[in-house]
Amino acid sequence: MNWHNLKYLTKQFAADCCYSNMKNYLIIGASSGVGKALAQRLAEEGHQVFGTYNSQVPDSQNLAIKYSQLDVLATDLSLDFLPDQLDGLVYCPGSINLKPFNRIKPEAFVQDFELQVGGAVKIIQAVLPKLKASENASIIMFSTVAVQQGFNFHSQVSTSKGAIEGLTRALAAEFAPRIRVNCIAPSLLDTPLAGKLLSTDAKKEANAERHPMKQIGQAADIASMAEFLLGEKASWITGQIFQVDGGMSSIKG
Repeated sequence: MNWHNLKYLTKQFAADCCYSNMKNYLIIGASSGVGKALAQRLAEEGHQVFGTYNSQVPDSQNLAIKYSQLDVLATDLSLDFLPDQLDGLVYCPGSINLKPFNRIKPEAFVQDFELQVGGAVKIIQAVLPKLKASENASIIMFSTVAVQQGFNFHSQVSTSKGAIEGLTRALAAEFAPRIRVNCIAPSLLDTPLAGKLLSTDAKKEANAERHPMKQIGQAADIASMAEFLLGEKASWITGQIFQVDGGMSSIKG
């Protein structure tokens, strides 16, 4: 066997191994922030990613990411673009509206809850049969450090994200041992979602100083944790709320 044949077989073997380990992942909100970073990372690892977006059209050209428009607030969800089996679901949609409690209308709490909790419930119920078809499925949702810490002007976001933490633990108990359910609770991230809060260098510096690590988290920091929780190395982890927040939740600077 000559060198060229050996080289070809080596590449073919690597490709076959990659294909055999390929997973199908659904990321709701994959065109921006953490969802975008995670979608790109999973695609680069050889997985098939089904990403959704609402109004922000994705700019990725990666053929391993199949994007579809989806409004999680719609009455009828069209998910016919998905395969029969899903190995992971990541629900990313969220909002950050920081106001004094007495300036928030009650309906704003309801709207926020519909996006962050109601949307997650609808998606999970819709794809549950597809997740059950996998031998090691994983669901990931997102909370915020503000739920456990308690920050001024965070009543709206903390109400919805607190419900997400409760939902995480309840579903982890109900879906075990077939489907793992975990939640990531970050601090403020330098993503478009927090654009108004980090619109100047001075705001970024002030927010960085609030964290023991003296820096603002990036989408890649959270994507790394999400990638781990989706994979087989986290096969004994479920029902957990992971604080990925630059030390804010556990260290007093």
